[in-house]
Amino acid sequence: MFSVNKIYSLVALSCVVGLTSCNKKVTLDTDQKKASYAIGSQLGKNLKDAKVDYDPDVLVQAMKDIKEGKPEALSQEEAMKAMQNLQQTAQKKQAETAEENKKKGDEFLAKNKTNANVKTTESGLQYVVEKEGTGKTPSDTDEVKVHYVGTLIDGTKFDSSVDRGQPAEFPVNGVIKGWTEALKLMKEGSKYKLTIPSDLAYGPMARPGIPPNSVLQFDVELLEVKKAQASAATDLGAAHGKAAAKPAKKK
Repeated sequence: MFSVNKIYSLVALSCVVGLTSCNKKVTLDTDQKKASYAIGSQLGKNLKDAKVDYDPDVLVQAMKDIKEGKPEALSQEEAMKAMQNLQQTAQKKQAETAEENKKKGDEFLAKNKTNANVKTTESGLQYVVEKEGTGKTPSDTDEVKVHYVGTLIDGTKFDSSVDRGQPAEFPVNGVIKGWTEALKLMKEGSKYKLTIPSDLAYGPMARPGIPPNSVLQFDVELLEVKKAQASAATDLGAAHGKAAAKPAKKK
């Protein structure tokens, strides 16, 4: 969920550049233009991830006005009121989406549980052993190297170390609860398909590419168990497409 201050900071960042039209094709033939496009691209991604309903033409006009020193079309009070209304609308929409996803997720879990190959733990984690390894089983204090593909229950892929061509490495106890539990069931060389209830993943908190209360599925291959080293917790699905993207810190 976004906040008024967050949106203001995003827009303030973008105002360092001047754009002529949202629909005009630009030629990126200078570093200044390339940097401008990169800033605009990042702003667009951030606003999209935050589920902000905005008018790109008006947004660009506001940036042009600021850059050219023109008077702002809204007073600070009017702008704040508009942002608050937008935030309230988004919060309501996210709450409705979360409720709908919870219902769909529960129905999916109930049906998936009846499949002959699916095992369900006491916590509600569901998994299928596709290949049982013969190596070490990790503990809470270990780190692991894995390959994984993460999808929503409708098949939408939100993250994949396989696509990046680089295995992910992270501490066993530094990821979402469903991952931590599953990893401690696996041995090196194992391949599991995980179905993780939302309360063992991100719950009502939306993530980039992951709507609130989403049941998550992962194809996981445990490549190696390593001794733990000092490292930051990682973020599964928060930066898809980036080599550094890894499973997220559990709550």
